[in-house]
Amino acid sequence: MFAWMRQYEALGILGMNSRNSDFILKYNPRKNYPLVDDKVLTSELAAQAGIRTPAIYEIVEFPSQTIHFAERMAAHPEFVVKPAKGSGGGGIIVVSGRKEDAFIRASGREMSFSDMRYHLTNTLSGLYSLGGQADRVIVQYRVHPDSFFASMTTGGVPDIRVIVFQGVPVMAMLRLPTKESDGKANLHAGGIGVGVCVKTGITNFGVYRGNPVGVHPDTNAALTERPIPHWDEILNMASRFHDITGLGYLGVDIVIDREHGPMMLEVNARPGIAIQVANRKGLKARLQMVENEIDRLKSPADKIAFARENF
Repeated sequence: MFAWMRQYEALGILGMNSRNSDFILKYNPRKNYPLVDDKVLTSELAAQAGIRTPAIYEIVEFPSQTIHFAERMAAHPEFVVKPAKGSGGGGIIVVSGRKEDAFIRASGREMSFSDMRYHLTNTLSGLYSLGGQADRVIVQYRVHPDSFFASMTTGGVPDIRVIVFQGVPVMAMLRLPTKESDGKANLHAGGIGVGVCVKTGITNFGVYRGNPVGVHPDTNAALTERPIPHWDEILNMASRFHDITGLGYLGVDIVIDREHGPMMLEVNARPGIAIQVANRKGLKARLQMVENEIDRLKSPADKIAFARENF
């Protein structure tokens, strides 16, 4: 065994191969993937369970629906366009206003009505979907972040990613947009990941482009030692998606709206492993601890209490 592999094992680091073989393949039934790969279905399941999600204004399914899209959106000066089967933030457009012949994006850039129609058509064709399959477009409420995030972002919507294993929240991080990421919270797009203590909901370590960071590069605001509001509700919401989806290993992305509070944004059956860098902790040790104890954790309350005691 290579020295670096032994070091990773000692730290309890979860690698991609182990994530795929030991947890995703083992605990995520393939037949249940569509429940989270299609954001429309995920939103419907959440609504049935009484979990808040951003309201859906319209679902675009056919190219003919793109023709008068601008007229139909006249009642909604702000909205978000996203592929139902997209991943990694691809294809998402955040609209913050409009002019006579153009939408205004969150970044301040203009997008003509014809360019929006072109984007919608490309999305329907599967340009941003998993596997390039034909897709639908969700047009939904634009989240307005809680005032807690005011100094920690320059645009876009921060979210909280919670890794849930067998209903136990095992690790969490706050994801923050930057100017570089163009309003997206995804780390690979230039967003910031900030580790969060599962027990307290207090932020600890930050990472930006793979490097440690203690302040936001655009606002210079401190990123650590900040208690995230509604933490109890966030843990409960994330934990419930194990039973809702039937998936054992998943990532739940939650936003905090200034008016509506915590809302589920999306669920991922193949969550990335960069969350370990943001927390400076390994996931594998925590997952194995849950495997050893899960038989005695009967209720959601038991699972959350276990997480807060150990993580």
